[in-house]
Amino acid sequence: MKIVRIDADADDITYGTVEPDGIRLYHGSPFFQWERSETVLPITKVKLLAPVIPTKIIAVGKNYVDHAAEMDSAVPDSPLIFLKPPTSIIGPLSPVKIPPESNEVHHEGELAIVMGRVARRVDASDASDYILGYTAANDVTARDLQRSDGQWARAKGFDTFCPLGPAIDTEFDPAEPHRITCTVNDELRQEGSTADLVFDVGAIVQFVTSVMTLLPGDVILTGTPAGVGPIVAGDRVEVDIEGIGTLMNPVMSA
Repeated sequence: MKIVRIDADADDITYGTVEPDGIRLYHGSPFFQWERSETVLPITKVKLLAPVIPTKIIAVGKNYVDHAAEMDSAVPDSPLIFLKPPTSIIGPLSPVKIPPESNEVHHEGELAIVMGRVARRVDASDASDYILGYTAANDVTARDLQRSDGQWARAKGFDTFCPLGPAIDTEFDPAEPHRITCTVNDELRQEGSTADLVFDVGAIVQFVTSVMTLLPGDVILTGTPAGVGPIVAGDRVEVDIEGIGTLMNPVMSA
């Protein structure tokens, strides 16, 4: 099942599922209680939004060996986690806005976990029981500020710096190798696989929930493969994950 969050009509924001004939509307939320309706809208008649607005976004740094190497860094002994604010989230087709404070903004395409249940101290072997599904993400980063600040909150936290979408895939299996790519203006910049994660989904969920309670809808970004690079106003960035779909966002000046 592919779950989407949409603006159906006159700011009527609701959840639905992707079907051959369009988007099947649902009442309620997949995180608590929802009910299938008989309404199916053509995909051309709806606006896709970010598939979830979480209470928090947890991201994992240096979780691909090749990306750690391009950052002149070793792979950590345990997951290196940081937070992005929910206000950084945007959906498909919404623009990433380059802030005037930065002269070097980078793309970072990655797989995102969407939690489906309250989770605290979850064992890695049980992680799938707490996950609703997976989506694509772009952990946009002001690389110059990341270097100058010595920590990552400002560099990762600007508005529009966390595109998510297009859908939450509930049947995606991260244990299978799935290709992850990021292109800028059709130029391939990043290419990797879920098979290349240093810490897999189970290990990540176990580690994060040993630190903090995750709530339904919370998002974990699992890390980015090598090839991160600059984006500027006028660019078009596409993160594609095999089995999930393509997240496209234009880039503009703030």
